[in-house]
Amino acid sequence: MLAKLGGTGSMDRVDYGTFEASLERSARLEQALQENPTHYRVLTGDRPTGRLHVGHLFGSLQNRVRLQGMGVPIFVVIADYQVLTDRDSAADIADNVHQLVLDYLAAGLDPENGSTFIFPHSHVPELNQLLIPFLTLVANAELNRNPTVKEEIQASGQQQINAGMYTYPVHQAADILFCKASVVPVGKDQLPHLELTRTIARRFNSRFGGEEPVFPEPRPLLSNAPVILGLDGSQKMSKSRNNAILLSSSEDETAKCVKTAKTDMDRLITYDPIRRPEVANLLLLLSLCTSRAPEDLASEIKEQGASRLKSLLTEALNEYLRPLRRRRQELEKDPEFIHHVLKKGIVRAREVAQDTLADVREAMNMAYGIDFDAKQGNAPNG
Repeated sequence: MLAKLGGTGSMDRVDYGTFEASLERSARLEQALQENPTHYRVLTGDRPTGRLHVGHLFGSLQNRVRLQGMGVPIFVVIADYQVLTDRDSAADIADNVHQLVLDYLAAGLDPENGSTFIFPHSHVPELNQLLIPFLTLVANAELNRNPTVKEEIQASGQQQINAGMYTYPVHQAADILFCKASVVPVGKDQLPHLELTRTIARRFNSRFGGEEPVFPEPRPLLSNAPVILGLDGSQKMSKSRNNAILLSSSEDETAKCVKTAKTDMDRLITYDPIRRPEVANLLLLLSLCTSRAPEDLASEIKEQGASRLKSLLTEALNEYLRPLRRRRQELEKDPEFIHHVLKKGIVRAREVAQDTLADVREAMNMAYGIDFDAKQGNAPNG
Protein backbone atom coordinates (compact mmCIF):
# COMPACT_ATOMS: atom_id res chain seq x y z
CA MET A 1 0.00 0.00 0.00
CA LEU A 2 1.15 3.54 -0.68
CA ALA A 3 1.32 5.84 2.32
CA LYS A 4 -0.99 8.84 2.04
CA LEU A 5 0.29 12.22 3.15
CA GLY A 6 -2.13 15.09 3.45
CA GLY A 7 -2.00 17.38 0.45
CA THR A 8 0.78 15.52 -1.34
CA GLY A 9 -1.04 12.64 -2.94
CA SER A 10 0.11 9.02 -2.98
CA MET A 11 3.73 8.28 -2.18
CA ASP A 12 5.97 5.29 -2.48
CA ARG A 13 7.34 4.00 0.80
CA VAL A 14 10.98 4.54 1.67
CA ASP A 15 12.70 1.31 0.69
CA TYR A 16 15.94 0.87 2.62
CA GLY A 17 16.76 -2.33 0.69
CA THR A 18 19.55 -4.70 1.69
CA PHE A 19 23.17 -3.96 2.43
CA GLU A 20 24.27 -6.61 -0.06
CA ALA A 21 22.37 -4.89 -2.88
CA SER A 22 23.94 -1.56 -1.88
CA LEU A 23 27.39 -3.13 -2.06
CA GLU A 24 26.75 -4.38 -5.59
CA ARG A 25 25.49 -0.99 -6.76
CA SER A 26 28.44 0.73 -5.13
CA ALA A 27 30.92 -1.53 -6.94
CA ARG A 28 29.33 -0.65 -10.28
CA LEU A 29 29.40 3.04 -9.38
CA GLU A 30 33.10 2.85 -8.51
CA GLN A 31 33.81 1.39 -11.92
CA ALA A 32 31.81 4.14 -13.62
CA LEU A 33 33.70 6.79 -11.67
CA GLN A 34 36.99 5.33 -12.81
CA GLU A 35 35.86 5.46 -16.43
CA ASN A 36 34.31 8.95 -16.45
CA PRO A 37 35.04 10.90 -13.24
CA THR A 38 33.94 14.33 -14.46
CA HIS A 39 30.48 13.00 -15.33
CA TYR A 40 29.66 12.81 -11.61
CA ARG A 41 29.41 15.24 -8.71
CA VAL A 42 30.17 14.20 -5.12
CA LEU A 43 28.64 15.66 -1.97
CA THR A 44 30.28 14.80 1.33
CA GLY A 45 30.90 16.54 4.64
CA ASP A 46 30.94 16.58 8.42
CA ARG A 47 29.37 18.26 11.39
CA PRO A 48 31.79 20.66 13.09
CA THR A 49 31.81 19.05 16.53
CA GLY A 50 35.58 19.02 17.08
CA ARG A 51 38.92 18.32 15.48
CA LEU A 52 39.20 15.24 13.28
CA HIS A 53 41.00 12.07 14.33
CA VAL A 54 42.73 9.13 12.68
CA GLY A 55 39.40 7.33 12.33
CA HIS A 56 38.22 10.15 10.06
CA LEU A 57 41.48 10.06 8.12
CA PHE A 58 41.33 6.36 7.27
CA GLY A 59 37.54 6.19 7.16
CA SER A 60 36.64 9.13 4.91
CA LEU A 61 39.28 11.82 4.32
CA GLN A 62 41.62 9.64 2.29
CA ASN A 63 38.75 8.52 0.09
CA ARG A 64 37.78 12.14 -0.61
CA VAL A 65 41.35 12.95 -1.57
CA ARG A 66 41.36 9.86 -3.82
CA LEU A 67 38.20 10.98 -5.61
CA GLN A 68 39.61 14.49 -5.94
CA GLY A 69 42.74 13.03 -7.52
CA MET A 70 40.58 11.18 -10.05
CA GLY A 71 39.10 14.52 -11.16
CA VAL A 72 35.64 14.13 -9.60
CA PRO A 73 34.03 17.50 -8.68
CA ILE A 74 33.50 17.54 -4.90
CA PHE A 75 31.33 19.71 -2.66
CA VAL A 76 32.26 19.41 1.03
CA VAL A 77 29.52 20.69 3.33
CA ILE A 78 30.27 21.74 6.88
CA ALA A 79 26.91 21.00 8.48
CA ASP A 80 27.01 23.66 11.20
CA TYR A 81 23.23 24.02 11.59
CA GLN A 82 22.99 20.31 12.36
CA VAL A 83 25.20 20.74 15.42
CA LEU A 84 22.25 22.53 17.03
CA THR A 85 20.12 19.37 16.93
CA ASP A 86 21.95 17.70 19.82
CA ARG A 87 24.16 20.42 21.34
CA ASP A 88 23.00 22.99 23.89
CA SER A 89 25.65 25.57 23.06
CA ALA A 90 26.91 27.10 19.83
CA ALA A 91 29.91 28.69 21.51
CA ASP A 92 32.47 26.34 19.95
CA ILE A 93 31.07 26.16 16.41
CA ALA A 94 33.21 28.92 14.89
CA ASP A 95 36.47 27.44 16.21
CA ASN A 96 35.37 23.93 15.26
CA VAL A 97 34.70 25.05 11.68
CA HIS A 98 38.15 26.64 11.53
CA GLN A 99 39.81 23.48 12.88
CA LEU A 100 37.81 21.30 10.51
CA VAL A 101 39.04 23.23 7.48
CA LEU A 102 42.62 22.97 8.76
CA ASP A 103 42.22 19.18 8.99
CA TYR A 104 40.69 19.00 5.51
CA LEU A 105 43.51 20.95 3.90
CA ALA A 106 46.24 19.17 5.83
CA ALA A 107 44.82 15.82 4.71
CA GLY A 108 45.03 16.85 1.05
CA LEU A 109 41.74 18.44 0.00
CA ASP A 110 42.61 21.22 -2.45
CA PRO A 111 40.05 24.03 -2.87
CA GLU A 112 42.45 25.80 -5.26
CA ASN A 113 42.06 23.09 -7.92
CA GLY A 114 38.79 24.56 -9.23
CA SER A 115 36.64 21.51 -8.54
CA THR A 116 36.74 21.08 -4.73
CA PHE A 117 34.57 23.44 -2.67
CA ILE A 118 34.32 23.64 1.13
CA PHE A 119 31.46 25.64 2.66
CA PRO A 120 29.17 25.84 5.74
CA HIS A 121 25.54 25.30 4.85
CA SER A 122 24.47 28.09 7.21
CA HIS A 123 25.86 30.56 4.65
CA VAL A 124 23.93 29.19 1.67
CA PRO A 125 20.33 30.40 2.20
CA GLU A 126 19.12 28.96 -1.11
CA LEU A 127 20.17 25.50 0.05
CA ASN A 128 18.26 25.84 3.30
CA GLN A 129 15.20 27.15 1.47
CA LEU A 130 14.88 23.74 -0.18
CA LEU A 131 14.00 22.32 3.22
CA ILE A 132 10.45 23.73 3.03
CA PRO A 133 9.24 21.93 -0.11
CA PHE A 134 11.21 18.80 0.85
CA LEU A 135 9.42 18.57 4.21
CA THR A 136 6.08 18.39 2.38
CA LEU A 137 7.27 15.21 0.68
CA VAL A 138 7.97 13.23 3.86
CA ALA A 139 5.58 11.78 6.42
CA ASN A 140 6.19 12.11 10.17
CA ALA A 141 6.01 8.34 10.47
CA GLU A 142 8.86 7.97 7.99
CA LEU A 143 11.09 10.21 10.07
CA ASN A 144 10.19 8.25 13.19
CA ARG A 145 11.11 4.98 11.44
CA ASN A 146 14.51 6.17 10.24
CA PRO A 147 16.94 3.84 12.07
CA THR A 148 19.82 6.34 12.07
CA VAL A 149 17.64 9.02 13.67
CA LYS A 150 16.63 6.56 16.38
CA GLU A 151 20.26 5.74 17.14
CA GLU A 152 21.33 9.39 17.25
CA ILE A 153 18.43 10.35 19.51
CA GLN A 154 19.48 7.60 21.90
CA ALA A 155 23.16 8.62 21.70
CA SER A 156 22.38 12.28 22.37
CA GLY A 157 20.99 11.49 25.81
CA GLN A 158 18.54 14.38 25.52
CA GLN A 159 15.40 14.43 27.63
CA GLN A 160 13.67 16.85 25.25
CA ILE A 161 14.13 16.07 21.54
CA ASN A 162 13.87 19.15 19.34
CA ALA A 163 12.22 19.04 15.93
CA GLY A 164 15.55 19.59 14.23
CA MET A 165 16.70 16.16 15.34
CA TYR A 166 13.80 14.53 13.49
CA THR A 167 14.01 16.68 10.39
CA TYR A 168 17.75 16.82 9.87
CA PRO A 169 17.65 13.84 7.46
CA VAL A 170 15.50 16.13 5.28
CA HIS A 171 18.00 18.95 5.78
CA GLN A 172 20.69 16.49 4.78
CA ALA A 173 18.72 15.82 1.61
CA ALA A 174 18.87 19.56 0.89
CA ASP A 175 22.64 19.46 1.43
CA ILE A 176 22.93 16.72 -1.16
CA LEU A 177 20.37 17.82 -3.72
CA PHE A 178 21.11 21.55 -3.77
CA CYS A 179 24.10 20.83 -6.03
CA LYS A 180 22.36 17.91 -7.75
CA ALA A 181 25.00 15.54 -6.42
CA SER A 182 24.97 12.13 -8.06
CA VAL A 183 27.38 10.38 -5.66
CA VAL A 184 27.54 10.38 -1.86
CA PRO A 185 30.32 8.44 -0.09
CA VAL A 186 28.75 6.80 2.96
CA GLY A 187 29.24 4.12 5.55
CA LYS A 188 26.74 1.36 6.22
CA ASP A 189 25.09 3.31 9.05
CA GLN A 190 24.39 6.29 6.78
CA LEU A 191 22.51 4.37 4.08
CA PRO A 192 19.05 5.10 5.59
CA HIS A 193 19.66 8.85 5.37
CA LEU A 194 20.73 8.62 1.75
CA GLU A 195 17.77 6.42 0.85
CA LEU A 196 15.46 9.09 2.24
CA THR A 197 17.26 11.65 0.04
CA ARG A 198 16.75 9.41 -2.99
CA THR A 199 13.07 9.09 -2.08
CA ILE A 200 12.67 12.87 -1.75
CA ALA A 201 14.30 13.38 -5.17
CA ARG A 202 12.04 10.75 -6.72
CA ARG A 203 8.89 12.21 -5.14
CA PHE A 204 9.77 15.75 -6.17
CA ASN A 205 10.40 14.67 -9.74
CA SER A 206 7.15 12.69 -9.81
CA ARG A 207 5.06 15.50 -8.39
CA PHE A 208 6.66 18.52 -10.04
CA GLY A 209 9.24 17.43 -12.56
CA GLY A 210 7.24 16.90 -15.72
CA GLU A 211 9.15 15.25 -18.55
CA GLU A 212 12.60 16.23 -17.28
CA PRO A 213 13.52 15.33 -13.68
CA VAL A 214 14.77 18.22 -11.57
CA PHE A 215 16.95 16.10 -9.28
CA PRO A 216 19.12 13.03 -9.82
CA GLU A 217 18.71 10.16 -7.37
CA PRO A 218 22.15 10.20 -5.74
CA ARG A 219 23.85 6.85 -5.38
CA PRO A 220 25.86 5.66 -2.37
CA LEU A 221 29.54 4.96 -2.76
CA LEU A 222 30.33 2.59 0.08
CA SER A 223 33.82 2.84 1.46
CA ASN A 224 35.89 -0.30 1.90
CA ALA A 225 37.76 1.46 4.70
CA PRO A 226 37.56 -0.52 7.95
CA VAL A 227 35.84 0.80 11.03
CA ILE A 228 38.44 2.21 13.39
CA LEU A 229 37.65 1.55 17.03
CA GLY A 230 38.65 3.96 19.75
CA LEU A 231 41.40 3.41 22.28
CA ASP A 232 38.87 1.64 24.49
CA GLY A 233 38.54 -1.00 21.77
CA SER A 234 34.77 -1.27 22.20
CA GLN A 235 33.20 1.50 20.09
CA LYS A 236 34.00 3.77 17.16
CA MET A 237 36.72 6.33 17.66
CA SER A 238 35.18 9.61 18.78
CA LYS A 239 36.46 12.73 20.49
CA SER A 240 33.29 12.92 22.59
CA ARG A 241 34.01 9.43 23.95
CA ASN A 242 37.58 10.45 24.85
CA ASN A 243 38.98 7.48 22.89
CA ALA A 244 40.51 9.26 19.88
CA ILE A 245 43.92 10.17 18.49
CA LEU A 246 43.54 13.60 16.92
CA LEU A 247 45.25 14.48 13.66
CA SER A 248 46.43 17.68 15.35
CA SER A 249 47.99 15.90 18.35
CA SER A 250 51.70 16.23 18.95
CA GLU A 251 53.95 13.16 18.75
CA ASP A 252 54.20 13.04 22.54
CA GLU A 253 50.41 13.29 22.88
CA THR A 254 50.04 10.47 20.37
CA ALA A 255 52.45 8.30 22.39
CA LYS A 256 50.45 8.94 25.57
CA CYS A 257 47.19 8.07 23.81
CA VAL A 258 48.50 4.81 22.40
CA LYS A 259 49.95 3.88 25.79
CA THR A 260 46.46 4.07 27.33
CA ALA A 261 44.88 1.88 24.64
CA LYS A 262 43.08 -1.14 26.01
CA THR A 263 44.45 -4.60 25.17
CA ASP A 264 44.06 -7.95 26.97
CA MET A 265 46.04 -10.31 29.22
CA ASP A 266 47.36 -12.62 26.49
CA ARG A 267 51.01 -11.82 25.76
CA LEU A 268 50.97 -13.64 22.42
CA ILE A 269 49.84 -11.12 19.80
CA THR A 270 47.36 -12.49 17.24
CA TYR A 271 44.98 -10.83 14.80
CA ASP A 272 41.49 -11.92 15.85
CA PRO A 273 38.88 -9.13 15.41
CA ILE A 274 36.10 -11.25 16.90
CA ARG A 275 37.70 -12.58 20.08
CA ARG A 276 40.41 -9.93 20.55
CA PRO A 277 38.94 -6.66 19.18
CA GLU A 278 41.22 -4.35 21.19
CA VAL A 279 44.46 -5.96 20.00
CA ALA A 280 43.08 -6.38 16.47
CA ASN A 281 42.24 -2.68 16.30
CA LEU A 282 45.80 -1.67 17.17
CA LEU A 283 47.13 -4.11 14.59
CA LEU A 284 44.74 -2.65 12.03
CA LEU A 285 45.98 0.88 12.70
CA LEU A 286 49.56 -0.35 12.39
CA SER A 287 48.64 -2.07 9.14
CA LEU A 288 47.12 1.12 7.70
CA CYS A 289 50.24 3.10 8.55
CA THR A 290 52.69 0.54 7.16
CA SER A 291 50.71 -1.03 4.26
CA ARG A 292 51.38 -4.47 5.69
CA ALA A 293 48.82 -7.16 6.53
CA PRO A 294 47.80 -7.18 10.22
CA GLU A 295 48.30 -10.96 10.31
CA ASP A 296 51.92 -10.54 9.22
CA LEU A 297 52.53 -7.86 11.81
CA ALA A 298 51.09 -10.07 14.54
CA SER A 299 53.33 -12.95 13.45
CA GLU A 300 56.39 -10.74 13.81
CA ILE A 301 55.48 -9.38 17.23
CA LYS A 302 54.45 -12.81 18.57
CA GLU A 303 55.15 -13.04 22.33
CA GLN A 304 56.70 -9.59 22.67
CA GLY A 305 53.26 -8.54 23.88
CA ALA A 306 51.14 -5.41 23.89
CA SER A 307 53.99 -3.12 24.92
CA ARG A 308 55.88 -3.96 21.74
CA LEU A 309 52.72 -3.55 19.65
CA LYS A 310 52.06 -0.13 21.17
CA SER A 311 55.66 0.95 20.64
CA LEU A 312 55.53 0.00 16.96
CA LEU A 313 52.14 1.68 16.51
CA THR A 314 53.32 4.92 18.13
CA GLU A 315 56.35 5.08 15.86
CA ALA A 316 54.32 4.22 12.74
CA LEU A 317 51.51 6.68 13.48
CA ASN A 318 53.86 9.55 14.13
CA GLU A 319 55.83 8.80 10.99
CA TYR A 320 52.66 8.50 8.90
CA LEU A 321 51.08 11.69 10.27
CA ARG A 322 54.24 13.81 10.28
CA PRO A 323 53.71 15.39 6.81
CA LEU A 324 50.03 16.09 7.56
CA ARG A 325 50.87 17.69 10.89
CA ARG A 326 53.63 19.78 9.35
CA ARG A 327 51.20 21.06 6.72
CA ARG A 328 48.61 21.78 9.40
CA GLN A 329 51.07 23.81 11.45
CA GLU A 330 51.91 25.88 8.38
CA LEU A 331 48.23 26.54 7.66
CA GLU A 332 47.61 27.61 11.26
CA LYS A 333 49.90 30.58 10.64
CA ASP A 334 47.62 31.86 7.85
CA PRO A 335 44.03 32.22 9.15
CA GLU A 336 43.18 34.49 6.23
CA PHE A 337 43.70 31.57 3.86
CA ILE A 338 41.10 29.55 5.80
CA HIS A 339 38.69 32.48 5.39
CA HIS A 340 39.54 32.57 1.68
CA VAL A 341 38.75 28.87 1.33
CA LEU A 342 35.37 29.25 3.01
CA LYS A 343 34.44 32.40 1.07
CA LYS A 344 35.36 30.75 -2.21
CA GLY A 345 33.32 27.67 -1.30
CA ILE A 346 30.33 29.75 -0.25
CA VAL A 347 30.36 31.77 -3.48
CA ARG A 348 30.38 28.64 -5.62
CA ALA A 349 27.81 26.84 -3.46
CA ARG A 350 25.46 29.83 -3.68
CA GLU A 351 25.84 30.04 -7.45
CA VAL A 352 24.88 26.39 -7.80
CA ALA A 353 22.12 26.63 -5.18
CA GLN A 354 20.54 29.65 -6.86
CA ASP A 355 20.37 27.80 -10.16
CA THR A 356 18.83 24.78 -8.44
CA LEU A 357 16.31 26.90 -6.55
CA ALA A 358 15.33 28.57 -9.82
CA ASP A 359 14.68 25.13 -11.31
CA VAL A 360 12.65 24.18 -8.23
CA ARG A 361 10.50 27.32 -8.40
CA GLU A 362 9.91 26.80 -12.09
CA ALA A 363 8.88 23.19 -11.51
CA MET A 364 6.52 24.20 -8.66
CA ASN A 365 5.03 27.02 -10.78
CA MET A 366 6.37 29.66 -8.36
CA ALA A 367 8.66 31.65 -10.67
CA TYR A 368 6.00 34.35 -11.25
CA GLY A 369 7.99 35.91 -14.08
CA ILE A 370 10.28 37.72 -11.64
CA ASP A 371 13.79 38.31 -12.97
CA PHE A 372 16.14 38.45 -9.98
CA ASP A 373 19.81 37.62 -10.11
CA ALA A 374 21.14 37.57 -6.55
CA LYS A 375 24.59 36.71 -7.84
CA GLN A 376 24.78 40.19 -9.43
CA GLY A 377 22.83 41.92 -6.66
CA ASN A 378 20.06 43.04 -9.02
CA ALA A 379 16.70 43.95 -7.56
CA PRO A 380 13.53 42.34 -8.93
CA ASN A 381 12.03 44.02 -11.97
CA GLY A 382 8.70 45.56 -11.28
